[in-house]
Amino acid sequence: MDTYESFFSPGGILNEQIARQLFNVLPEENVVIVMIDEDGNSRPSDSERFSKLNLSDAFLKELCEKIDDGEEPVVTQSDEMSIVASAVCGDETKCGYVIIVLPQYSPESTLANMDLIEIILSQIDLIAKLIEKNNQLYERQTKQLGAFCGSGTSSN
Repeated sequence: MDTYESFFSPGGILNEQIARQLFNVLPEENVVIVMIDEDGNSRPSDSERFSKLNLSDAFLKELCEKIDDGEEPVVTQSDEMSIVASAVCGDETKCGYVIIVLPQYSPESTLANMDLIEIILSQIDLIAKLIEKNNQLYERQTKQLGAFCGSGTSSN
């Protein structure tokens, strides 16, 4: 497999674009969000804090497999943090997965806030759909502009 194939796939590009938009609006403290593409490449909102959480690649892969098996959202506990994971999809493209890490959340506090967490997951899907539509519009405009410029005749 080509090293850059996942980055240039529609899902990989969309995953990166979602991560950039999402990470720009996150508060500086508390929550760590990790975007994972279809090939298992992860993009944490805060690399330093994420590395301190000691979440192994095998653990993250297991979360993604549970999602693929139909368990969604996946809610689990690791040490003194709650973890919520879900798939991220546009209208036409599966963009990968989102992992929300809530440090110092007990299972009880996570379940008490589950409605709010599901709203956040829905908003992430909405971001994916809007970026996907924007990309499609840009692509169509570029094709139309190319067709328009190519069909003109020289005035010399």
